Amino acid sequence: MSHDTDQLNHLIKMVNQIAANQPVELIGEEAAVNAVAGHIQKFWAPPMRERIGHYLAEGGEKLSLVAKKAVERI
Repeated sequence: MSHDTDQLNHLIKMVNQIAANQPVELIGEEAAVNAVAGHIQKFWAPPMRERIGHYLAEGGEKLSLVAKKAVERI
């Protein structure tokens, strides 16, 4: 596996973990998506945001639904 692939897989894992930690059943999907998008905007460096955005544009098949919607907003 290449270094770029490893980095992308790490980003996918991180955004899915952030999304999984949102209590969707309590706060609703919209609030969960906003929380994940806010976290990405606040804590992820621009190259990280750009890379996950490109991944989503390529299909983003490994992203959870909440993660996909959050990445669409950044």
